[in-house]
Amino acid sequence: MGTLSFGHMMVDACQGAVPALLPFLRADRHYSYAALSALVLAATVASSIVQPFFGHWSDRHSVPWLMPLGVILAPTGIALATLTPSYAATFSALVLGGLGVAAFHPEGSRFANYVSGKDRATGMSFFTVGGNLGFALGPLLVTPAVVVFGLHGASVLLVPALVATAILVHELPRLRTFRPQAGATVRRSAATAGSAPRDQWGEFARLTAVIGCRSFVYFGILTFLPLYYVSVLHTSKAQGSLTLAALLVGGGVGTLTGGPLADRFGRRAVLLASMVCAPGLILAFLAAGPAVGAFVAFLIGAVTVSTFAVTVVMGQELLPDRIGLASGVTLGFGIGMGGVGAVLLGLVADRLGLVRTFDVIAALPVLGLAFTLTLPRRPPLRTSVQGTSP
Repeated sequence: MGTLSFGHMMVDACQGAVPALLPFLRADRHYSYAALSALVLAATVASSIVQPFFGHWSDRHSVPWLMPLGVILAPTGIALATLTPSYAATFSALVLGGLGVAAFHPEGSRFANYVSGKDRATGMSFFTVGGNLGFALGPLLVTPAVVVFGLHGASVLLVPALVATAILVHELPRLRTFRPQAGATVRRSAATAGSAPRDQWGEFARLTAVIGCRSFVYFGILTFLPLYYVSVLHTSKAQGSLTLAALLVGGGVGTLTGGPLADRFGRRAVLLASMVCAPGLILAFLAAGPAVGAFVAFLIGAVTVSTFAVTVVMGQELLPDRIGLASGVTLGFGIGMGGVGAVLLGLVADRLGLVRTFDVIAALPVLGLAFTLTLPRRPPLRTSVQGTSP
């Protein structure tokens, strides 16, 4: 799990680095808010829309080598994006990096499922927190490097990514031993339990809608928080990046607590609590100053991201015969909607300003709450998908 979480940290560090680069790109290349939001779209949609295809492929074939490939491809895209002043080339480079992120996640979450045992939400939390920490690490690595060396300093992400790639390549043979033996599948457990249908597509579709609403909120805040600090609160770019890091660290803390809480009190209950708390915290952030705002941003991250691992496990339990596809959708396609939302919110920001944009973001969890209420109260069918111990 440590190996998987470290790889997850490095690919998601590249995603976290993109919002931190936006103020520097605006100052250096004079992009509009909509153009900057489109760069977030390039990174998030490329890293998410194709994830279900990678997941479907991994359901049919064993492709664990996608994990080290994704880890090295993601920072390569970030580095290339800062080497050219052309907007089209920057956009394309971020698409390339996003594809690296997409390649890693379905197989990474599949093997995290295998090694987690029966407490899958807790196990998935440890895997997911690597991504949360990576999102926080991205701004912390990139911001000082760009301040000192200019935009080209973003290439610093290649150094730890090379280390993570080497570790994953070395550990692949051991990770393969956790794979279920010769079709030790969920199907057998489902038949034994004699309960609900194996693949529950209607419930899975509603869960995906909840994930989409949450992603609009999270990626909207992720995109506009550094810009809000610079343009509205008139702080330095570095302070905006530090507050962004506080949001992301809060997400890591929320992930570590959300999984165990979901295993104890139920997935749906944790999801409902997150949607109820988010609007008030976002409004509190708008009322706070820079220093208090950083603390509130930490709380927003904790509340919003606490359900990321939970919804991945829920998706895998609702589609137990298609774990790779479920992982690709819950980690990918649904989250990719956040990139689309960031562009739409960018248009709102260009027209109405950043404060009104955050007002819109604060209203979105209410829609997510409505979808969450349609999910079943009973826990999904618990199935045994872990493989034999090595």
